[in-house]
Amino acid sequence: MNVEDDRLSSLPDDLIHKILSFIGTEHAIQTSVLSSRWRFIWTSMPYLNLSHDDFFRLPTFSKFFTRVLSDRNNQSDMTSVKLSVHGHGTYLVVKQIMAYAFSHNIQQLNLGFSCNIDFEFPLCLFRSRSLKHLSLTTEDFSSNGYRRKFSFTYVFKATSTWDLPALTTLYIHDVYLCYDENTDELFIDLFSKCANLKNLTLKGCYTKGFTGLSICLPLLTELTLETEYGSVEVFNIVAPQLKNLTIRSFISESHEYLISAPHLVFLDYKGWSCLQLSTNAFLSLEKAHICISYSTYAHQVLRLLQQIRNVKFLTLNLEVVEVIASLYRVRLTMIFNLISFLIILKKKTM
Repeated sequence: MNVEDDRLSSLPDDLIHKILSFIGTEHAIQTSVLSSRWRFIWTSMPYLNLSHDDFFRLPTFSKFFTRVLSDRNNQSDMTSVKLSVHGHGTYLVVKQIMAYAFSHNIQQLNLGFSCNIDFEFPLCLFRSRSLKHLSLTTEDFSSNGYRRKFSFTYVFKATSTWDLPALTTLYIHDVYLCYDENTDELFIDLFSKCANLKNLTLKGCYTKGFTGLSICLPLLTELTLETEYGSVEVFNIVAPQLKNLTIRSFISESHEYLISAPHLVFLDYKGWSCLQLSTNAFLSLEKAHICISYSTYAHQVLRLLQQIRNVKFLTLNLEVVEVIASLYRVRLTMIFNLISFLIILKKKTM
């Protein structure tokens, strides 16, 4: 073997691009000084990975990304963008990069954005025929390292649905969804134009202006709902292909879930109060984990168990079993003779 050969430079461009995707764009550009072979290879990279933390000041960061977009090969598609920005003035940075990415057939967008004030993102920014994976997270922390309560960066006015027909995965965390106050609609469906959506996570989102949220998706298989605060009281879920459903509710007020998911296999619920279901029995349910930390009415627990009576494996926390025992006025050991399916006791703290 001739050890003087530059074997890395002899690799095809797409493989070099893949290798460079694991480092930040700033470091990928620095490889241009290695040789003439590497001088322009970054300009056709389909991956963009930028973090505000890599720069001391916003003007430096803004100047850098502007030059990246201007020097990049404009004929090359941009497959993936990972962007993390924070601080006042970054809103325009986000808008510019998103506009560029959506005009270059982006398929995956991971956006972490934080600022001291909320910015309204018009839904027109989220119209793409190519986007398959979208992650929006708020990275807003105070000086002591703790996130400010009711602090949201993304503000979406739900006057129209998200027009992302190719989208398969959507993850949104700490996003403010508000409805147009001039309309009379109380039950909205934000995702009806995302017909190919298979994995949906709504975590810690704050809602205002509507009391019902519809999630009617024909191909949805994974759904996670983690509610904290907001106006939504009822979730209407119609998902004929739904397999796994995870619900987290960390507020004292209970939500009602209208669920049509005939092929549901796994149900995982953790909350302060009992899960309020309005549905037919889940005939295909194999596993269910139910954890209720706040004392609740026994008849609500029994109704929930009746609704999931076809489950094969059931996990209940000790507080739930104690509620059932209090209804029948018997010792906990007698409960096992009254229930026809397996109960695994787990002491869980919220």
